[in-house]
Amino acid sequence: MRRGLAIGICVLALSSATLLILAPRAARPRGLTWLELTDAGSGRTIFAGALSYDEPIVLTWKNSLFNLTVTEVFAARAGRLDLTQVTFADPRGLPPPAARPEDLDDLYHTGGAFHVEGLARPLSRAVFRIGEIGDPVMTIAGRTIHLKQEAGFGGAVLMQARTPHLRLVGGSLGEIRAYLRDLIIPAGE
Repeated sequence: MRRGLAIGICVLALSSATLLILAPRAARPRGLTWLELTDAGSGRTIFAGALSYDEPIVLTWKNSLFNLTVTEVFAARAGRLDLTQVTFADPRGLPPPAARPEDLDDLYHTGGAFHVEGLARPLSRAVFRIGEIGDPVMTIAGRTIHLKQEAGFGGAVLMQARTPHLRLVGGSLGEIRAYLRDLIIPAGE
């Protein structure tokens, strides 16, 4: 009797899990982005974690050509990052003038203070090369990461964003939890 009950409960649990995974859902962005920062030279993981939909990632660095502090804000979006705003700070401490998103590429090359928001430039991979002046600092999930301390002068940090994967062999428990959470819990909850 107990064996039949145990088998019935297992079958019910497996059926429920299968239905949950295969059931069609309303179109919604998956909530989580798995972000990894890796020292490109050694392969050492600097950061790995799940970010909620629209969670900000802030990169601050010094532009060596114009000697201006640059702040780039990214948002985690369904397995990728979107660049949402860029600021080249005014060295006098004044608020930088607002600029249009379509002018961003030119402004990166011509110098001067500016602030652009309203961007949605997607990326899933970037390499940050560590120079003498830049001193890049990234803030992710409340953690401040000094890339020069992590990879050293002349080093590089690889940033990769994707949806969490279910890898039972070689995967991290954190990524498995993120995958299951993203599968089960609707975005915004």
